[in-house]
Amino acid sequence: RVADRGGVEAITMRRVAQELGVEAMSLYHHVPNKDAILDGVVDMVFAAIKLPGAECDDWRDAIRTRAFSARMVLSQHSWALGLMDSRRNPGPATLRHHDAVLGVLREAGFTLPMAAHAVSLIDSYVSGFVLQEANLPVTTPDDVEEVAGGILRHLPAEELPYLTEMIRDHALRPGYDYTSEFSYGLDLILDALEARRRGPPLGFVRAGGCAT
Repeated sequence: RVADRGGVEAITMRRVAQELGVEAMSLYHHVPNKDAILDGVVDMVFAAIKLPGAECDDWRDAIRTRAFSARMVLSQHSWALGLMDSRRNPGPATLRHHDAVLGVLREAGFTLPMAAHAVSLIDSYVSGFVLQEANLPVTTPDDVEEVAGGILRHLPAEELPYLTEMIRDHALRPGYDYTSEFSYGLDLILDALEARRRGPPLGFVRAGGCAT
């Protein structure tokens, strides 16, 4: 509750004690320091994310379910984004979570290096989308119409034809919902990983060029 109201910076021994209605010094009977509290709240966030279960026949369905759950939980606790990967003493829920995700990938036939790549890619996408979504100036279709329409009215269409087209013929179309981009991007990632899982690795793009 403290972090949800004031961000991770608000998590201090004094603030937590105030929330509990006790003296700050009494917290030290339960935790050694503030780091232990941070470890605990991170573990609570991981515990709230749905684990990929064995009930899914397709590994992509299992990972997709977990990704949507992670997005929902992190949207509610966006302060955790910069904290989740920084802890040196992960809690039991955190460890179970990572083990379950790796288990889905390994049981699906991913090599160990490929499983590591997949986890990094998927988690980066989920975290990046949540961060972007949290900072967008729009949250509803009406917001999109107001913000995008305002930009379009002052946009020099001849100088910026592609941006004009994107706003006019895509963002301002009835029913457009930016949140649907999450599913589209996630499916692209999962399909690409499936292609890599099934076949030999594709060539890598050389730095500074377009050749593979």
